[in-house]
Amino acid sequence: MKDGSNTSPAAPPAGLHIRRATPSDAPLIASVGAETFVTSFGAQNTPENLAKHLAKAFGVEIQTRELADPAITYLIAEQNGRTAGYAQVREGEAPPCVTGASPVEVRRFYVLPDFHGTGIAQALMDACAREARQRGGRTLWLGVWDQNPRAIRFYTKWGFADVGGQTFVLGDDPQQDRVLARSLERGRF
Repeated sequence: MKDGSNTSPAAPPAGLHIRRATPSDAPLIASVGAETFVTSFGAQNTPENLAKHLAKAFGVEIQTRELADPAITYLIAEQNGRTAGYAQVREGEAPPCVTGASPVEVRRFYVLPDFHGTGIAQALMDACAREARQRGGRTLWLGVWDQNPRAIRFYTKWGFADVGGQTFVLGDDPQQDRVLARSLERGRF
């Protein structure tokens, strides 16, 4: 890492394949999304709020609608034929604190625990940046729970800067997200 903007390995992990999701992936995305959300945030939230959020965010019908939306792309990471994680890249309105040109959001970014530390997250973030650029994006942004220091550290290593905050309502619980953004125009990313 020479300029502090990229921790990408020289080559992707062996056996890694990142592909665009198709409508037939809706059950997989719904299942992996719910599983990773519960694993990541279940202990810090009430079962009631967690259940409300899962019902609103994950389900075959929900992911089928998202997969049909031209503003949304899901990228699925597979290593040696096993699902390792996924990301959702979305065009749409950004919060006012994102001031960079042509913003594109990484709305969801999950790597399954068995694949943490393998380089898959880095390769998946590279794929998100490529997708955002293909969509004409010049700024990549995301919201991350302010109680998730591990994720904040990962994004900061990738050159994302804290540009503000926004409220994320989980069930009935308003929580604070940090909004992070970075330019897609400088250096390799």
